[in-house]
Amino acid sequence: MAEGNDEPRTRRGRARGQARVDRLDSPKGAKRRIRIGIDNELIGQVSESIARFMGTGRFLLIQTVIVVSWILYNVVAVGSAKFDVYPFILLNLAFSTQAAYAAPLILLAQNRQEARDRVALEEDRSRAVASKADTEFLARELAALRLAIGELATRDFVRSELARLAVPETDGDRDRERKPSKDSKKTKG
Repeated sequence: MAEGNDEPRTRRGRARGQARVDRLDSPKGAKRRIRIGIDNELIGQVSESIARFMGTGRFLLIQTVIVVSWILYNVVAVGSAKFDVYPFILLNLAFSTQAAYAAPLILLAQNRQEARDRVALEEDRSRAVASKADTEFLARELAALRLAIGELATRDFVRSELARLAVPETDGDRDRERKPSKDSKKTKG
């Protein structure tokens, strides 16, 4: 504080009644704003339902009936009963108001649909990646099974071996297999 200056100060260090001076070396404080609690989801649902209704033949039929009735009444009505005379300025204003509200509602509905489509696309991509991984795993397993089956004995091989073992052998054949002959010992040695 400067000497001789006995003015009461605020918490921010400036004298009461003195205007706040923006400084470049410190960030601006947040401005207090009145916030209205808006439920974006509710507004989105309402806008989608309105946009969905405006895109139907029923809406077009209702609007056509109203416009034709409006014009007929204002053409046929007598004197002061006419509320919108020939150039139909009020009808034009109604159409302008409808267009002013319809366009943003339709855009909001399209944005929400785009967000849903984006989420669905991401889910489809993740499912496709998982499906591809499963397919690759199953292909590897199938290849391993084919290799394992290739190493197994075939039916014809097993039958021929069983047939060979089933042929009765004579005693001489068995002895010959067990004891090597003298001729074979001489050739080896």
